Amino acid sequence: MGVVKAVVGDAVVTFLWVLCTSSLGPTTAKVMSFLPPEVRSPPAQLGVSLLILATLLFTFTALCEALGGASFNPTGIAAFYAAGRSKDGLFSMALRFPAQAAGAVGGALAAMELMPVGYKHMLGGPSLKVDIHTGALAEGVLTFVITLAVFLAVLKGPRNPIFKILIISTSTLILVIAGGAYTGPSMNPANAFGWAYVNNRHNTWEQFYVYWICPFIGALLAASVFRIFFPAPPPTKKVKKA
Repeated sequence: MGVVKAVVGDAVVTFLWVLCTSSLGPTTAKVMSFLPPEVRSPPAQLGVSLLILATLLFTFTALCEALGGASFNPTGIAAFYAAGRSKDGLFSMALRFPAQAAGAVGGALAAMELMPVGYKHMLGGPSLKVDIHTGALAEGVLTFVITLAVFLAVLKGPRNPIFKILIISTSTLILVIAGGAYTGPSMNPANAFGWAYVNNRHNTWEQFYVYWICPFIGALLAASVFRIFFPAPPPTKKVKKA
């Protein structure tokens, strides 16, 4: 029942994550339209996007905990497993990854249906803007950095959950801007697959190589680096009562 709960939770939360994050650009644009013209600057736009992203991350962190540890990113599950900080096994991960991909497809389709016509041009998901090998390298490096940032924030960062979320959201926004000219970017294979399915690019070598293989490599390398510097604590032995 635990694996079934995790699979269902992942599908639901990934559906909602893709649906909500697809509105990040349109929501930022709408909020900026209400501001006075003199303050509509790129830094203000970044600040609005950061606030929206932090709110989403805080909300989804609480939602994932309420669903018993659900996740919307396959590389996160794999990285915590590789770092020795997860209760997952190979069997549960083999079921959770397809559930996340299916949830992402549903979220992308729902976003296309629900987004107002005036903002639909902002949808589309990550896409390769350079040659395939450069894009693969970029996606791997970006996923390595964000995974390491998540490890440091969650496991070694401040105790205050708000500060943890601010670290993750700021890192994410910086990497999205840095990778925008390369792969979108995604740093989340499920999210990339959802939008690739909508655009009929889900069964290509580009999708598998750039948005699945290399992000997993980057995430696992980040887990290995983290584990070298911060080994997982040994399991506590249960003392048998006489």
